[in-house]
Amino acid sequence: MKVSSSAALATLTVTPGDVNDPAIQLVMALASKLQLSVKHVKKGAISLELPSGKTLSQRNAILRCLGGMGLHNALDDRLMGGHSKASKASPHHAMALASLASWMSVADHYRGTNEGDMTELLTQLEKHLETRAYLIPSAVPTLADVDVVSVVSEKKADLDNFPNVQRWMTAVVALLQSVGINTVATPVAVLMASPPTFFFGNEESVALPTKLKKKKPMPKKQDPPAATGDAPNAPKEGKGKKGGGGGGGVGKPQQQQAPAAAATVDISALDIRVGKILKAWPHPEAEKLYCEEIDVGEEKPRQIASGLRPFYASADDLIGRTVMVLCNLKARNLVGFPSHGMVMCASNSDHTAVETMEPPTDAKIGERIMFEGYDGEPEAETKVGKKKIFETVAPDLQTNADGICVWKGAMSKTSAGPVKASNSMANAHVA
Repeated sequence: MKVSSSAALATLTVTPGDVNDPAIQLVMALASKLQLSVKHVKKGAISLELPSGKTLSQRNAILRCLGGMGLHNALDDRLMGGHSKASKASPHHAMALASLASWMSVADHYRGTNEGDMTELLTQLEKHLETRAYLIPSAVPTLADVDVVSVVSEKKADLDNFPNVQRWMTAVVALLQSVGINTVATPVAVLMASPPTFFFGNEESVALPTKLKKKKPMPKKQDPPAATGDAPNAPKEGKGKKGGGGGGGVGKPQQQQAPAAAATVDISALDIRVGKILKAWPHPEAEKLYCEEIDVGEEKPRQIASGLRPFYASADDLIGRTVMVLCNLKARNLVGFPSHGMVMCASNSDHTAVETMEPPTDAKIGERIMFEGYDGEPEAETKVGKKKIFETVAPDLQTNADGICVWKGAMSKTSAGPVKASNSMANAHVA
């Protein structure tokens, strides 16, 4: 007797190119056929249809949804580090999920370019993995680990000077191979002077990856390290000179300089203002975008495009709203529409629910939204983009248990009170 079931919670549509994606392969291998139905098409784009009728079409959102609530959290402990369950809604778990999304975005950046030099990324990974087993707090590799490992493997990066990266990649590749995925190469193992220390518990902050400024390749080192504690990728001393490289004595590593500079960036570097949406209309060529004219206290309204159409049925739902606007971003074209800024919103872990962040209606239009204890001046648009300042501070920007916008626990403030998610979404990421 033939038995069929319609118990699937979601339908994933994939193309031939998608089925070669290690992260997608992993989800398909781990998901129960009673929960996930996979539809193969020759042409088109990846999509995920949920029981609610909502359809997702962005790869990373689809993967995070399937790893979390999309399949009733069945894969949460395997792919999301156990952070996406509603019972674990806390600032720690929200930051871990924000970090996971950020690492996946970094993987997208390198996957989508012809950039061959991976030194910047590998340097960050090496430092980050000194005291961690995986990229986010987790006892097992997550989607973030699989995504970044696949990119490093694809680019055939030179790992000779990155033992922590090699150890981490070996563990992630072993997971993939255990479920029959052999499309990612295993790095050559190295002998380390001492065993690594792993950590996957609570942290006060979760590190966000940043893409550092590309440096010129350094000449190969001829002499052994001056001290066994030197990092394998520490800056070299000047050729044939003692005490070169900025005033340090011979053998003094300077690898801490870049992280120290990054640590000085805080939320006050962003020019976030109270804005009011004057006009809004559907983008004529992009089904997910609304075009808006927003008063942010300048001579003319800002034109901004926002991916809010899947969450607000009509543009009229946005007109007249007081919103939180990030203003010191460089203008760019979004499907032909000149957009200058970003309407900031709260979103859940798999981006299936989004709410605008709204200052009090009697807050002064154009005033800066500040955070308690952070009163610095905003950086120029060019520096925000070049130094990846928004990406650096974003993981700590979220809503608290009352839906109020906070940064590292510091409350947002305007002349009329704090900024709050429109429907008080709690413990959500804000971007």
